[in-house]
Amino acid sequence: MTLGEEKYGWTESDKPLYITQEAYDSILSQARHDAPIESCGYVLGTSPTPSQGGELEGTLITENRPLTNVDHSAEHFSFDPKEQFAAVKYARSNGLSIIGNWHSHPASPSRPSEEDKRLAYDPNAYYLILSLAPDVSGHPYVAPGQPVLNAFRIVDGKVTRHPVLIK
Repeated sequence: MTLGEEKYGWTESDKPLYITQEAYDSILSQARHDAPIESCGYVLGTSPTPSQGGELEGTLITENRPLTNVDHSAEHFSFDPKEQFAAVKYARSNGLSIIGNWHSHPASPSRPSEEDKRLAYDPNAYYLILSLAPDVSGHPYVAPGQPVLNAFRIVDGKVTRHPVLIK
C-alpha cells in the first residue's frame, strides 16, 4: 500500500500522465506568482494515439492555459467563464485537446479536497494539483522538498492518482 492510499484513501494508477518541461515550468511559475492565492488553468495536449508499433502512447500535456481565479482565494478557486471559452476555442483552433484542469495548493499537500471531489464533474478529465508546500510524496520521481504535481481522475467521489512525469 502506498502512502497516498494509506493516508488519503485514493487508488494508485500505473498509467502515467506526461507533461513537457515547458508546460510544467509555466504552471509552476504561475502558481508561484499568484501565491498565496490559489492559481488555476487548463492543461492542453494530445490524447493517446496508436504509435508505429501499434501500442497506445500516453497522454501528453504540451501547454498550460492560465485562467484567472475569480474567487481570489487561498483556499478555493473558480474559473473566469470568458477565459474558459477562449481556452476551448484556442485548443480547437490549434488541434489540441483539453486534457483537464489544474490548480495550486500554496500551503497544503497535492491532494483533492472534499470540495475538489464534489466539483469534479468530468470522469474523463485529469484534475492536476500542484502543491508549493514541500511534503513527502512517497514516490521516487519527486525530490524531497520540491513542489509536488499530481494528476487525479475523480469518478463518483472515488479518486485515482496518476503519476505525472516530465517528458
